[in-house]
Amino acid sequence: MAYSVNNPAGKVIQGVIDDLPALLAVAVVDVNSGMSLASHSNVQNINPDTAAAYNTEVVKQKQKAMAALKLNGEKIEDILISLTNQLHLLKLTEAGNKFIYLVVNARDTNLAIAREVLRQHAAQLN
Repeated sequence: MAYSVNNPAGKVIQGVIDDLPALLAVAVVDVNSGMSLASHSNVQNINPDTAAAYNTEVVKQKQKAMAALKLNGEKIEDILISLTNQLHLLKLTEAGNKFIYLVVNARDTNLAIAREVLRQHAAQLN
């Protein structure tokens, strides 16, 4: 457990765990640095802190692509990466300076529910 419920990021992690107890991993990530502000994993082979750095690059590259396409007025709300057995969700805050990274089992998790849980908790980081 790499979080404390004494700070906003840790409270968000605990809230997501409470709402999606079967999750594989979760992290709150700072977009500028790529560092996890808080994280948790229920499986040994997923390190959410390492994934945070790589997924920050995904977010930054999408932001660059949007700028190149001149998609003015558009913001990234979330990014879904579908793997064979897992779903990886990146939910950005309203300000776009943080995101929640969530890994769930694709067969055991309702995507709509997972997205709603992240939407609710991302609002706490604004």
